[in-house]
Amino acid sequence: MSTTHHHVAGEPSANGAPRVTVAALREIGLFGALGEEALDSLTTTLSVIPVQAGEAVFREGDAARELYVLLQGEVEVLKRSRRGTEVRVAILGVGDWFGEMSLLDVQRRSATVRSVAPTELLVFSAKDLDALYRRDLKSYTLLVLNIARGLSRRLRVADGLLADFITTVQDEYVRGRAGSKNPA
Repeated sequence: MSTTHHHVAGEPSANGAPRVTVAALREIGLFGALGEEALDSLTTTLSVIPVQAGEAVFREGDAARELYVLLQGEVEVLKRSRRGTEVRVAILGVGDWFGEMSLLDVQRRSATVRSVAPTELLVFSAKDLDALYRRDLKSYTLLVLNIARGLSRRLRVADGLLADFITTVQDEYVRGRAGSKNPA
């Protein structure tokens, strides 16, 4: 069975894009603990977009008001260094979501996200989040908590990587200093 058929229903949404199914939403951690009614409502409002391999979903510095959930495919997250070099900082796959930082803090995109394979994305906009808040405060709260948990997991990983990096740099510095001393 094709992943596309599993995630997308046959009928298009109001904007003509394919719709995601309740069953697909249930499998995504972002929507964990949301009730049947809330999930059913989301299937009528959220749209699904295709992204070709090599295509940027968005670029670092872009204005932003939506997050994306990977229904199919794979994307890479690229961050620009101070020297202007783009560095891959993550690879995301089916069920992962990205873009939530800009949805919450209303800042520009902090990284570039590019598809590395043909990809299908579920789009969840600030407008969708506001509508959920007005319609179903409990589901809104659960969704925001799920976003916070995802951000917390990523921060823990980033902290671990930073600690490892600092330790490596310190070790190399100490080794370099010890090796450069002239014997008397």
